[in-house]
Amino acid sequence: MILGIYPYLVLNGNGQEAIKFYENALDAKILGLQTFGEMPENPDYPIPVEAKNRVLNAHLKVGNTDLMLSDTFPGQPYQIGSQVTVAITISDVEKSREVFGKLQEGGQIIMPLQETFWSPSYGQVTDKFGVTWQISTRVANNE
Repeated sequence: MILGIYPYLVLNGNGQEAIKFYENALDAKILGLQTFGEMPENPDYPIPVEAKNRVLNAHLKVGNTDLMLSDTFPGQPYQIGSQVTVAITISDVEKSREVFGKLQEGGQIIMPLQETFWSPSYGQVTDKFGVTWQISTRVANNE
């Protein structure tokens, strides 16, 4: 089941500044903020010093709407015009695979669906209309 969709902003190193800006400009409430430096450490892929303070994921609430944002990782390509994506949260891995598969028809996979430390199934795909989707699975844990 699809749980919801929301705008997801991708910034190029100024995510912390953007969070403060939207908090003030949109009366946003910061519900969560995680930096690349707070990721679980992997000795094979150490986090460079310049990335540690960049935003890995931020969750803001604007009225009744969720707004998410993150920074790019240093050295990753960043193109003006591609900074707004659509995030979709799905309740189970099978449905995530189904939605991802349909969105990739005629499009391009950016990050294949895979398990991450925040989701059992996460991936990014640009559909045939040029819209980039971030598919994330959030399995209910008897909430």
